[in-house]
Amino acid sequence: MRETPEELDELQALLDASLSRSTDHLRSIVAEHTSTAEQLTRILVGMCTLALSTVTAKGEPRISGVDGHFLHGKWYFGTARSAAKARHLAARPAASVAHMRGEDLGVFTHGTVEILNPEVGEPAADWPDLLAYLKDFYGDHTDWDKDVCYYRLRPHWMTVYAPDAAKLIAK
Repeated sequence: MRETPEELDELQALLDASLSRSTDHLRSIVAEHTSTAEQLTRILVGMCTLALSTVTAKGEPRISGVDGHFLHGKWYFGTARSAAKARHLAARPAASVAHMRGEDLGVFTHGTVEILNPEVGEPAADWPDLLAYLKDFYGDHTDWDKDVCYYRLRPHWMTVYAPDAAKLIAK
């Protein structure tokens, strides 16, 4: 768990507000089967495969898979700079991601991405820390700034379905 107490409070407030703004149908499914922010950060450890949804210039939805990392209460993911999703996100930074583990876990997030290591311009202030984490996780086998574009999804809505959160917590 890498979250500060303030980040956990912010994440919990987001989870609570998102659920309160959801439809009656979603609340009837999730309300009694969710997790706390602290539990979620202990569940989402390491790489989590995400279904990433972007939108084309014609407004058509596109979905693809990415390696996701849940750090500091936000999703981080990367893709090749030449990927279609990189073009979509550069033009239209609104995105949604879903991480599911069978019927045991569903984490659904909507938000806006920010590029952490742009080809031109200054990287995000926390890019060096994220890069160190990524190199530790994946190894240093690529030219990170040239080959891969990394994003942070700043969520404005997130909900979690976890009927037995305790059994999912990484030990």
